[in-house]
Amino acid sequence: MKNEQMALLFSEATPYIQKYHGKTLVIKYGGNAMVNDALKLAVMNDLVTLTLLGVRVVLVHGGGPAINQMLKKVGKESKFVGGLRYTDKETMGIVQQVLAGQVNKDLVALLKGRGVGLCGMDGHMITCSRKADMDLGYVGEIERVDTTLIDHLLADSFIPVIATVGMDSNGIPYNINADTAAAEIAIALHAEKLVSMTDIVGLLYNKDDESTLIPEVEVSEIEGYKQAGVIAGGMLPKIEGMAEAIYKGVHEAVIIDGRVPHSILLEMFSDRGAGTMFYRRGNR
Repeated sequence: MKNEQMALLFSEATPYIQKYHGKTLVIKYGGNAMVNDALKLAVMNDLVTLTLLGVRVVLVHGGGPAINQMLKKVGKESKFVGGLRYTDKETMGIVQQVLAGQVNKDLVALLKGRGVGLCGMDGHMITCSRKADMDLGYVGEIERVDTTLIDHLLADSFIPVIATVGMDSNGIPYNINADTAAAEIAIALHAEKLVSMTDIVGLLYNKDDESTLIPEVEVSEIEGYKQAGVIAGGMLPKIEGMAEAIYKGVHEAVIIDGRVPHSILLEMFSDRGAGTMFYRRGNR
């Protein structure tokens, strides 16, 4: 890169670095960006960079592919209802083992001493009850998020890495959708921004055509997109969580393509951003 290009890059990034310095960023991390080792390393390096620039980073992760792999090994079929995983008692044990164990610690290991692995059961961080509106087995509905542990870690410039397993008042563990958990954690932390890293470029008019990317969505437009079938399946909990976060004070939320190297830095520190931005008129 030529010196002029480098200078331009830093000049463009400076106001954004100032904007996010000292602010909290909650990142929901999932999909192929978690499966591809080179991408995973690039994302973790970017998170360390953000921390060094004074951004308070919280990483909330799923682990669908790793859970599917383990279920296949033990001869259990993965079952989904309305974009959410059906979780019987045996599956719950596997989810806890894979998410809070293998996946969580693999991510922490790449954060150069900055990461601390947690799940929603630590410090009573995520208290939940069994999801009531549909039968999904041991799938939890969040009742309360206690950010005490997260706040302590952020104050010391650590990156909390949170696996989305919560528990009820009796200590029974529940699987929680990672998009929903990330949104609730962002609300509880009064985060500046919620970012969902996924396997697509953003919200598409036509899910099979990336040229139909919708770059911005005002939250009042979401219901219309649902009725038109543009928001459906696994996108529902993702976008419903983002909308709730924005209505409850998170400044903005964005879906970005986790398959693109450094997409998180492009989104945070460049004029063009990335993916689909969700916002509320009057908040900008």
